[in-house]
Amino acid sequence: MGVFERRQPKDEPRWLSASTSARIPLIPSISAARWLLVLIAAAGIYFFYGFVVPVLAALVIGFASWPLYRDLLRRVGGNTTIAATIAIIMIVTFLVIPIALAVSYTSGEVRQWVTWAIHANRAGAPTPAWMLALPGVGGWVDEQWTKYIGSPGAIGDLIQAVSGANIGNIYRAVLAAGGGAFHIVLTLLFMLIALFFVYRDGASFTRQIDLLGERILPNRWERISRVVPATISSTVMGMTLIAIGEGIVLGVAYWIAGVPSPVTLGVLTGIMALVPGGAPASFTLVSIYLVASGSHVAGIGLFLWGTIELFIVDKTLRPKLVGGPIKLPFLPTFFGLVGGVKTMGFLGLFIGPVLMALIVAIWREWIREIQSAEEHAEATPQILIDEPPPQRAVER
Repeated sequence: MGVFERRQPKDEPRWLSASTSARIPLIPSISAARWLLVLIAAAGIYFFYGFVVPVLAALVIGFASWPLYRDLLRRVGGNTTIAATIAIIMIVTFLVIPIALAVSYTSGEVRQWVTWAIHANRAGAPTPAWMLALPGVGGWVDEQWTKYIGSPGAIGDLIQAVSGANIGNIYRAVLAAGGGAFHIVLTLLFMLIALFFVYRDGASFTRQIDLLGERILPNRWERISRVVPATISSTVMGMTLIAIGEGIVLGVAYWIAGVPSPVTLGVLTGIMALVPGGAPASFTLVSIYLVASGSHVAGIGLFLWGTIELFIVDKTLRPKLVGGPIKLPFLPTFFGLVGGVKTMGFLGLFIGPVLMALIVAIWREWIREIQSAEEHAEATPQILIDEPPPQRAVER
């Protein structure tokens, strides 16, 4: 060996080689793995926050349509790529395109409303004749109309008093919303890409989630893993798809009855159908408007059609599509709808109620588990010891 060569002591730590000494870890391996998973998930959400909404929408649609996708996968011989491609084409054809057309027509009709409001705010607008002809309240309605709408500048003062903004800013906001269609298209594109991989790799990803869930929640994961898909499927099928169908059917009925802006009213009816009792209130108000404006036959016919359609949906289609739905109370449904729109935009109409249904389902499972534990404890016989057990003779 050379003069300047230095021997490495045996006790000196080695940075690149594996340590052979066995030490007790400060944090157990299971706890460390759980916290590491939480930190990785938090970092992923932080860095990919812009993709959370389309990915979440893709997961919701994938969960809801998974039984149909499994049947499609069996028909194509188990080829996941071909089955996922066909499923994406069907979703674009029957879901994305109709929604895009409805939003496009609605934007045009809303712009017409805003344009009329600007003109009425500038020059005033007389009270409609059918409002004046309302029995008993025609004079009061004319007075309120003249005060808040008919006089020049009245609409601007009303909007400024309510929201702190004038009608010009609202018109520019509507134009900006129309210009933000590119962002909506980009979000839908990301959602379809994520949905393709959910279909193609969903089975293997589900197995990995099951392995991880059994380690994190070993006693509850089996039941939660059954409740979550059933909850999402029942919510999407029972609320979202039926709401879209009711909006389309009643929107066509509005157009046949000659109601102004039938597309916008159909979209509003579909949104209201997400809330219990929203669809009946919508077509009832439109029917009252038709009767008050002089179209008695159209108003009565629209009301009868809406009642029959709602009866058919609730008694025949909803049980077949849902198959044991998880019924939500009114307040969680309303909070899910409003909170979803506020945080996620248009897609929040469908994601918000699903998340609220999931929270309510998990809450009910915990309550049911606690109640079953208490009932089991009450049913277990208590052993009362009145006398000490006899002692055995000690053998010598």
